[in-house]
Amino acid sequence: MNCPTQPAPVLGAMPNRRWLLAGSVSRLADGRWDVRYKLWDVVKGQDLGGQSLAVVAADLRLAAHRIADAIYERLTGDKGVFSTRIAYVTRQANRFTLRIADADGEGGQVALASAEPIISPAWSPDGRELAYVSFESQKAVVYIQDVSSGARRAIANFRGSNSAPAWSPDGRQLVVTLSRDAVAQLYALPREGGTPRRLTTSNAIDTEAAYSPDGRWIYFVSDRGGGPQVYRTSVGGGAVERITFTGGYNISPAISPDGRTMAYISRQGNAFRLYTMDLGGNGQPAALTDTSDDESPSFSPNGRLIIYATRAQGRDVLMTTTLDGKIKARLVSTTADVREPVWGPYGR
Repeated sequence: MNCPTQPAPVLGAMPNRRWLLAGSVSRLADGRWDVRYKLWDVVKGQDLGGQSLAVVAADLRLAAHRIADAIYERLTGDKGVFSTRIAYVTRQANRFTLRIADADGEGGQVALASAEPIISPAWSPDGRELAYVSFESQKAVVYIQDVSSGARRAIANFRGSNSAPAWSPDGRQLVVTLSRDAVAQLYALPREGGTPRRLTTSNAIDTEAAYSPDGRWIYFVSDRGGGPQVYRTSVGGGAVERITFTGGYNISPAISPDGRTMAYISRQGNAFRLYTMDLGGNGQPAALTDTSDDESPSFSPNGRLIIYATRAQGRDVLMTTTLDGKIKARLVSTTADVREPVWGPYGR
């Protein structure tokens, strides 16, 4: 953002000409920047309020995003997600990097760089930590890392593979996939680490867990029926219920913040595409894309958007889409391949 040293008024009408937005950015005597705006309903002749923020130069981008959030909420009634963050993994040559960025994919910082793969990042509910899987020790190990300090610890480094961490809504535990007892199954593990508690018992591979927002259910992928499908079980384990029936290959479930919708990846022929499904049982699964290499869907914290990875023009890229699939946007301008996106919570 290029900022002037004198007040810079900005005046603009919204596309439907109902609302009018005016703003300015000016430098204060102490070196900080004053960022402010006012919003009007032109049709009703109503002042919809405004805001003034005094920020250091390093926080100008965040200030702009917070103002965008305030305007979005005032006009739609829904909380905005402009000031939230995402995490994703880039690969360039044989170098893997876990990055944390603004919701638009810009302003990124490096959380971890490695010559070995990094996969499955997952935000803690309070946004202060990331869980992920690193192969730096030549096997899959689950780590938790403090976002601010960079301090990290291994919480799942058992015999066999340790993978696919998913946080409980209260942040007290994670579900991970462990192959410590030969076949990969789901286990609950305290966030501090310790003794895992087995949740599923089958002769199949059970993986890719995702909690429901109310903490009652754990959705996961299993090939117990022959091909990979989405199932769910209670948070304490026990009986298992199949969720997906359309198509022979369905993976990577993500549950919307209101618990009503599941996003997932379905293979149609040779194409892997992003789908949504109403968990209330109403309506058929809906395809949101016409691409062929989609993966890793994740809902925005207001539930209005989904971020996912796909392939375009020979590169792995990140995209966002509305829930009806009509509006899409490509994120992150980089020469590296970008995969494994996950949208962080509110509270930054």
